[in-house]
Amino acid sequence: MPLGIAGVAALALTGCVGDAAPSASEEPGATGAAAGCEAYADYGTFDGAEVSVYGTILDEEANRLNESWAEFEECTGIEVAYEGSAEFEAQINVRIQGGNPPDLAIFPQPGLLSTVAATGSVLPAPEGVVANAQEFWTEDWQNYGTVDGTFYAAPLMASVKGFVWYSPSVWEENGWEVPTTLDELDELTATIAESEVTPWCVGFGSGEATGWPGTDWIEDYVLRTAGPDVYDQWITNEIPFDDPQIAEAVDRVGDLIKNPEYVNGGIGDVTTIATTDFGEAGLPVLDGECAMHHQASFYEGFWSDDNSVTVAEDGDVWAFILPGTEADSAAVTGGGEFVGAFSDAEEVVAVQTFLSSDTWANSRVSLGGVISANSGLDPANAGSALLSSAVETLQDPNTTFRFDGSDLMPGGVGSGTFWTGMVDWVSGKDTATMLAEVEASWP
Repeated sequence: MPLGIAGVAALALTGCVGDAAPSASEEPGATGAAAGCEAYADYGTFDGAEVSVYGTILDEEANRLNESWAEFEECTGIEVAYEGSAEFEAQINVRIQGGNPPDLAIFPQPGLLSTVAATGSVLPAPEGVVANAQEFWTEDWQNYGTVDGTFYAAPLMASVKGFVWYSPSVWEENGWEVPTTLDELDELTATIAESEVTPWCVGFGSGEATGWPGTDWIEDYVLRTAGPDVYDQWITNEIPFDDPQIAEAVDRVGDLIKNPEYVNGGIGDVTTIATTDFGEAGLPVLDGECAMHHQASFYEGFWSDDNSVTVAEDGDVWAFILPGTEADSAAVTGGGEFVGAFSDAEEVVAVQTFLSSDTWANSRVSLGGVISANSGLDPANAGSALLSSAVETLQDPNTTFRFDGSDLMPGGVGSGTFWTGMVDWVSGKDTATMLAEVEASWP
């Protein structure tokens, strides 16, 4: 912690990152490319300095990440060296213990940030990052980057979970309408089951992470049926994992996806849910073999490899957000990343502050494929109409947002017994037994 304070003091003296965090908020939607190097003047200039960044972002998304800060690098003289790893969760601790942490780490979930921060290795966020977080993110989002009262990491990108994907043409042919409540969704499911189309296609498969798509279902239903206060108590074990309110939400999900008449369109019976890869599970929607697929906003990129599938209200596929118990209830779950620092060098603080700005958010989102909850982001910069709508949902002050519950739970539960419990449950285990087993595993 003393190092973090010293870093802030040094920046105040040098003026590289002043008290007011740089932003593009005077010109909403402007990117660094549009504003030129003037947009980066307050970050200072550095001759050949390098900042290492470590995260889970890979492949094409990593290429876009590098592109998002290319002009910043040119204008400031800082080289941002990004390294992505599928083994981030294990390797970040190895690197810290070996005395070789990165300058910055992009944490994929608040729970991991909290665990690593507890070791004392993560530095408190510098002044410019704190200012940006307070300007561009809600209190809830700020809290996800806070551990024991200390703010460590501003959010980066985000996703909205709980979308229900469908084929507009198939729905129009059958006269089906988007439901506005969960009761209407139940009624619609029963109606679709009477047609030649199976209501749902579902897949919990995800390699070593198999089961997480099932946890998303439960989290969406707990938030909607029990409310945000119960959701908050559940993810911290203030109420037991097998509380009756949680069991009710699980059973309501089971009424849909454990019903042999309702799944698994174009794939098989209920037993195939546990083994069907989540990325492949929704594709039968395109063929009219199933009517709906529950998955997050990022699923837009799974419909085709060559962008041959049009995602639009009148296109090949579209989506609506899972409704609540009442019409127009605005409650969603989602995910996101957080940028924490292990160094307080001036160039590191400059990069961390830039990544927390609206300038960076507009730059990255305009490259496609992702969104952010940054309030300075122009929704028009999103890569599609659906992603734009997801940005608007995140920015709407009436939206009740809760972070993915399994990402906030202790690792042994959230990415352990909860994941495996969902596989057991969809494979035949009863709700009470599954929930009791997860509760028993809580540390």
